[in-house]
Amino acid sequence: MAGTARSPGHRLTRSYTLRRALTGLVQCGVVLVLVYFLTALLPGDSVDAVLSEMTTPEQAALARHELGLDEPVAVRFGDWAVGLLQGDLGHSLVTGLPVTQEIRDRLAATVVLASAALLLVVPLALALGILTGLRENGRLDRAVNAVVVALHAVPEFVLGLLLVAGVSLGAGLLPATAAGLSGAEVLSTPAVLVLPVTVLVCRQLGDLTRQTRIGVAEQHTGPVARHLRLLGLPERTVVLRHVLPGALAPAVQQLARCVDGLLGGAVVVEALFAVGGVGTGFVQAVQDRDLPTVQGYALLFALTAVVVNFLADIVVHRLTPRRGERA
Repeated sequence: MAGTARSPGHRLTRSYTLRRALTGLVQCGVVLVLVYFLTALLPGDSVDAVLSEMTTPEQAALARHELGLDEPVAVRFGDWAVGLLQGDLGHSLVTGLPVTQEIRDRLAATVVLASAALLLVVPLALALGILTGLRENGRLDRAVNAVVVALHAVPEFVLGLLLVAGVSLGAGLLPATAAGLSGAEVLSTPAVLVLPVTVLVCRQLGDLTRQTRIGVAEQHTGPVARHLRLLGLPERTVVLRHVLPGALAPAVQQLARCVDGLLGGAVVVEALFAVGGVGTGFVQAVQDRDLPTVQGYALLFALTAVVVNFLADIVVHRLTPRRGERA
């Protein structure tokens, strides 16, 4: 009987998951096309970036022919798509290495950087959001809101420069950059990650804190919470069993946006602090007009955003079941 009672909800959940997965596949397909053709619009190519000014037009044309850059964009896209279906992103036009290897060698540093930032942002933002939401418009609420808004208003580049000037150059407490380290090598000197992680945390802390605070405040003063209090339930029970679960859905959605923000911020932060991650690799590939590598990095960022938002939508759907699922 219990299994039968749950079956409509499970069917609705499976149906939503399938629809959302199909939507995600369509989004991935659109991303593939946009990534390729938008990067193909970049001015110049790797031949212009790598070869010297003394190179003759004939030599440049020969190099483009050998690299396949003289083929029509549609033909190159077809070859790239076929290779992509086989797990092959092509080879770097500058180093000659497979693009997957270029990304893999740098991915560890970005994963460490983003993971450290998330491990700090999530508990700190949830704690601040819950405390301020339960004390809406109080002194703590106003103080926390002022601080997180001020931190969010400062761009990553500016905040990073201020930290380097004050903490590294001024006080000499931490390394200013991670120059010379790439990939997993940053783990050998964890101190180089402190300032980059701080910048990412400060930028993402505000949105998640405010979204959590709004959700907690709405649930804490809502009609359901008031009704439970009238029934005589203690405040602790109301908060733990109703207020916090009800505030999780918007917080999860904002967390997905935080992951997107960390990916975008990593490009700026890694370039500023010379962290040898995918952000630095992406910037270098753009400078070199290394289109296969640029496309590989852009595809990684875009697909990560699609997958993270897909997972967030599934979690939110489970946290906020439809009326049919409650039957």
